[in-house]
Amino acid sequence: MNKPIRTISIFCLLLFLALMVNATYLQYYKASSLDKDPRNRRVIVAAYSRERGAILVGRNPVAESVPSKDQYKFQRTYPAPLEYAPITGFFSYYSQTGIEQTENAVLSGDDPGLFVTKLVDLLSNNPTKGGSVQLTINAKAQDAAYQGLKALGPGVQGSVVALEPRTGKILAMVSLPTYDPNRLASHDLASVQAAYDRLNADPSEPLLNRAIQTTLPPGSTFKLVTAAAAIQSGNYTAADQVPGGPTYQLPLTSGPSGQISNEGRDCGTNRIPFTQAMGNSCNTSFAALANEVGAEALAKQAEAFGFNSHYLDDLRPQAVSQFPTQMDAAQTGQAGIGQYDVRSTPLQMAMVAAGIANAGTVMQPYVVDEVQSPNYDVINKVEPKELSQAVSATTASELTKLMVYTVDHGTADPAAIPGISVAGKTGTAQSGITSVPPYAWFVSFAPAEDPKVAVAVMIQKANIPRDEIAGGVYGGPIAKAVMEAVIQ
Repeated sequence: MNKPIRTISIFCLLLFLALMVNATYLQYYKASSLDKDPRNRRVIVAAYSRERGAILVGRNPVAESVPSKDQYKFQRTYPAPLEYAPITGFFSYYSQTGIEQTENAVLSGDDPGLFVTKLVDLLSNNPTKGGSVQLTINAKAQDAAYQGLKALGPGVQGSVVALEPRTGKILAMVSLPTYDPNRLASHDLASVQAAYDRLNADPSEPLLNRAIQTTLPPGSTFKLVTAAAAIQSGNYTAADQVPGGPTYQLPLTSGPSGQISNEGRDCGTNRIPFTQAMGNSCNTSFAALANEVGAEALAKQAEAFGFNSHYLDDLRPQAVSQFPTQMDAAQTGQAGIGQYDVRSTPLQMAMVAAGIANAGTVMQPYVVDEVQSPNYDVINKVEPKELSQAVSATTASELTKLMVYTVDHGTADPAAIPGISVAGKTGTAQSGITSVPPYAWFVSFAPAEDPKVAVAVMIQKANIPRDEIAGGVYGGPIAKAVMEAVIQ
């Protein structure tokens, strides 16, 4: 064999080997990830031709497939689109989001747990059907949260999250503004693309699930974490006196700009009852307490509640709530009242309230309760998991006393429920931008002695005069309605 022929032969052999390696890589090593890739349109087209499983709240579907008269056989529909879109997401030719994405294998019928069902369908020559996903959502709580937030008027931006403290079940998750996933599930691909482009370009970000994807300063609701650190230190109980006064000078900072005030609230002159400090949401008290416990202990306490970590597995993506781990004394004082670089999602603040309600134990939040076969037989039941022991049971009890006082005698009184002991805390956080109004927060749980539900309300923007924005006034009634929906 002459040299040119030998060279060409070797080159062809190398090309053949490269082809085999690439085919092996794609069909074996990458097959699973490519199959699950939301951009894989061949999989989606195939899924349109089979009956996709339902997403259920109680016995009612909030997403289901119905027969279609076009080439795809089935049309995905959403009976309560605006209320549940942040949870269900959408299933379209182009992509999937929410539960439609994270539970796609089950809903499409490709999950290994449905192998027996698929085998029976194959042998009986029946089309493959998807399994169903049962959510943890309480329909009454979800409706109360949605209607309460919506009642704030057009243009509202905010979120409500409710948790079952003992398990971590997400009982309600609402985000406004929202969108209609039916428009993105249409078989008219041109209209789907146009609808998606409009939503994606909307400056109010309706596709954003603010419950888990928006982090903002939590303001005075974070004082619960500061109080937890102070009580955990062993230096305080709910019955003790804490620092008070009309102003607090931040350490290492000179001049009026370094002063923290109470915005007209009665916070005494020197030492005041802890209940008064919490009930009146005294900035001076909690800035001072933050510096007493120190930056390291405060950061450790925040992280024990879930800050700086990822904990939600069945909805993506999740923004991580942030607490700074390197601070000077002035920054620590500001962080102690939920400002400086502290950022939280509504879910995170609901977890703080739920952790206190659950004797100091924070449970991992989840929204998928069961995976079911096409015949609604339970294939997998999610078991609650402990995320952390944020505080001792004793500390949680002392915090509960402070929160109950805040509802009975303080700023959180709009959440009071006749005949039921409610624990709550308000928050109003500065945005740091002059043109952007403050954010209103509210967290609570009830009944205080045997908690069934913990709630966080975050109002990012609403048609409310700037000087009237307050977490208790606007967030309290929403939290009250959600708690009543669960416990009554």
